[in-house]
Amino acid sequence: MPTAERSILDGRYASALRREVSTPAAYNRAMQSVDVLVKGRGAVGSSLALSLAAQGLSVGMADAPEAPRADDVRTYALNAASVALLTELKVWDGLPADAVSPVYDMVVTGDTSPEQAGGRLSFSAWQQGVRELAVIVDAAALDAQLATALRFSPHIRQVPPDTAAALTALCEGRSSSARAALGVPFEPKAYGHAAVATRVTSDRPHQGVARQWFGTGGEVLALLPFERPMPAQSYGLVWSCPDSRAQALLTMPPAEFDRELNAATYGAAGALSLAGARASWPLALARAGVVSGSGWVLLGDAAHLVHPLAGQGLNLGLGDVSALSDVIAAREPWRPLGDERLLRRYARARLAPTLAMGELTDALQRLFAQSSPAARSLRNRGLDALDQLTPVKRWLTQRALGL
Repeated sequence: MPTAERSILDGRYASALRREVSTPAAYNRAMQSVDVLVKGRGAVGSSLALSLAAQGLSVGMADAPEAPRADDVRTYALNAASVALLTELKVWDGLPADAVSPVYDMVVTGDTSPEQAGGRLSFSAWQQGVRELAVIVDAAALDAQLATALRFSPHIRQVPPDTAAALTALCEGRSSSARAALGVPFEPKAYGHAAVATRVTSDRPHQGVARQWFGTGGEVLALLPFERPMPAQSYGLVWSCPDSRAQALLTMPPAEFDRELNAATYGAAGALSLAGARASWPLALARAGVVSGSGWVLLGDAAHLVHPLAGQGLNLGLGDVSALSDVIAAREPWRPLGDERLLRRYARARLAPTLAMGELTDALQRLFAQSSPAARSLRNRGLDALDQLTPVKRWLTQRALGL
């Protein structure tokens, strides 16, 4: 963003802070200030609060915790870097055993049927020399464990949203109202697609294998090995498809949904059956025009949106948490937490990984949205060629693991 626009944004933020301490009530709030105010109570905001509190900083949570939802069918695919962060925060080891499932192998299939040769790419943890390619986590279980950790942290407390703070971290997600109030440009590029998520069970064990199909028209179907509701025979399903198709999948009877699902997966994962509620959300690509300024910073979906086909959305957000925590931990003793130059270090550290992932997922989505026979042949042959390039696959694995 040009310097002039950045100055305008920072000026708005400073003016807002001055207005907040112009009354006696506001003065009292200022006297109860915190070092860092976190807006957003999701996995990213909660992890940031815990990470900064571990440095001895006082952290205020501006949003009340959400009540657990019995119909929450979301699953997260976490890489090694994200697991390491959650372990450091004393969160990971408290998760229930059946809320975590390792991925040992991954099979990616293009828009070909079993009768057609080619269009297949596979990854193996053993071949790549790692313990696992990813770990699938029950979203509700992770959120509950983070909430428990927040309650027991002596440096974190619930505060009003207008509490004075040296640094305000905006982790409110794609529809962040605080980001909008700052005037930060954020214009999502809608794909015209939605992701349908649910839980399914199979008549045979998943054996730690994740599967993904790229279909015509940009459809992407992912099966993530899981332990709930049936141990060793369950999957978290994320099916990205055009809006009209997504709406049909959400509302069709379970038996019809099962037929559509099994036709799309060709029986590769066994006979699949719907085993949970269905949820959906719109897909878009977006980047904030600027992610930091004097006294404020953006993290997670408030800063960037990517297509879920690579399963990297939360990993990018937790990467933001690690980067900001490292920047703050390494700051000069005399430099304030909200110093603009300090926060630019965070912005620079996150520019390349978030931009690269956004461009990669967008390019893949656009590639598989092409329905011509020539395009289908080209991309399926590309998958076959990549499957033979072991060094490239190792490099991709390392990037996906966050190493």
